[in-house]
Amino acid sequence: MAALSQDFRRLWAAYAISAIGSGIGYGALPLVAVLVLDVSTFQVSLLAALSAVAGAVLALPMGDFIEEHRKRPVMIAADLVRFGALLSVPVAAWLGVLTYSQLCVVGVVQGAALIAFTAASGAHLKALVPAAGRAEANSRFESTTWTTLSVGPPIGGALVTLVGAPLTLAIDACSFLLSALGVRRIRRPEPAPVRRQTRRDLTAGWRYIWRDRGLRALFWNSQLFGGPLMMTAPLLPVLMLRDLHMQPWQYGLVAGVPCLGGVLGAWLAPRLTRRLGLHRMLLLFGVLRTPWMLLLPLATPGLDGFVLLIVAETCLLVAAGAFNPSFATYRMEVTDDGFMARVLTSWSITSRSVQPSFMAAGGVLAGLTSLRTAMVVAGALCLVSAFVLPWRSVRRAASPVPA
Repeated sequence: MAALSQDFRRLWAAYAISAIGSGIGYGALPLVAVLVLDVSTFQVSLLAALSAVAGAVLALPMGDFIEEHRKRPVMIAADLVRFGALLSVPVAAWLGVLTYSQLCVVGVVQGAALIAFTAASGAHLKALVPAAGRAEANSRFESTTWTTLSVGPPIGGALVTLVGAPLTLAIDACSFLLSALGVRRIRRPEPAPVRRQTRRDLTAGWRYIWRDRGLRALFWNSQLFGGPLMMTAPLLPVLMLRDLHMQPWQYGLVAGVPCLGGVLGAWLAPRLTRRLGLHRMLLLFGVLRTPWMLLLPLATPGLDGFVLLIVAETCLLVAAGAFNPSFATYRMEVTDDGFMARVLTSWSITSRSVQPSFMAAGGVLAGLTSLRTAMVVAGALCLVSAFVLPWRSVRRAASPVPA
C-alpha cells in the first residue's frame, strides 16, 4: 500500500472527521425533538424508525446510479447533502420555525445519504487500495469507528449541556463539509465506471449476494446478529436505570468503555488475518462475538452487575472489532467491481430495515413478557447467527491475505 498511502490517508482522514462529528452529534436529532419541540415518546420512536426505513427506501435506486458513475463525486455530494440537511435544523431553530416534520425529513435524507456514501466509499476503497492492503485498510477504518464511538458521545453530551442540542448538531453538520473537502483532495484518478447496456435492475445487488454461497451466508449472518444486537439497544438503558437502579454516568461508561474493545479487535484483525486467512477469521470471531449478550440479563444491582455489563460488552466488541474488517475485506474480494456499489447498497438497505424491526419487536416482547426475557431471546438469536456462517470453504476465502 506504499504507493497509495498518501491518498489512502486523505480518505481515512476524511472518514475520521465525519465519524467524530457523528459521534459528537450521536442522538442529537432526537434530543432536539425532545428539548426544543417537546414531542412525545412515540414521536421520538417514530423519528428513529422513519429515518431508517424511509431513508432505505429512498436509497433503493441509488445502487445502479452509483455503479455507473465515479464514486468520489457521489461521496462528496452525499457529504454536502448531509451538511445541508443537518445545518437546516439549528438555522430553523434559531429562526423559530423548526417543526417535527422538518426533523423527519432531515432524518430520512440523512439516512439515504449515509447509504449512498457507504456504497460509494466501499467501491472506491477497493479501487484505491490493492488486495494486499485491504485487510489493513479496513482495520484502520474499523478502529476509527470504535474510537469515535468511545469518545464522541461523552463530548456530545457535554456540548448539549453547554450550548444546546441544535448547536451540537451544527458541529456534526460541519464535519461532513470537512469530510467532503478531504475526499476532494484525493489525487489518484478513479478507474472508469462500468457502463452497462442492460436495463436498470433494482434487485441486482440482492441477486448477486444470493448467487454467491459465501456472501449469502454472511448476509443472513449479519442480519441475525445485527438485528438482535440492536434489539437490546433501547432495552439496556431501561434495565440499568430502572431495574438495576444504576446512575446515568454508569450507563455512559457501559456505552463508551467497551468501544475500546472494538479498537483492540480492529488492531488485531490484520495481524491475525495474515496468520489464519480470511475464512478462519470469519468463522472464529463470527462465533466468539455471539454468546456475550446472554450475560446482560444476568446483571444484578451493585458493583458486580456493573462489572458484568462492561465485561460482556467489551468481549463482544473485541470479537466484533476483529470480525468486521475481515468481513469487509472478504466482501471486497468476492464481489466483482461492476457489482460492488449495488451489493453494498442492498446490504445497507436490508440492515437499516431489519434492525428497526427487531427493535420494535423487542419492545413488544418486553411489554408482553418482561425486559429480561426479551434480552434472553435477543441473546439466543445472536447464537443462531453462528450457524449460518460460511462453514464450507468458499471461493477465495480460505487463502491468507498477502503480507
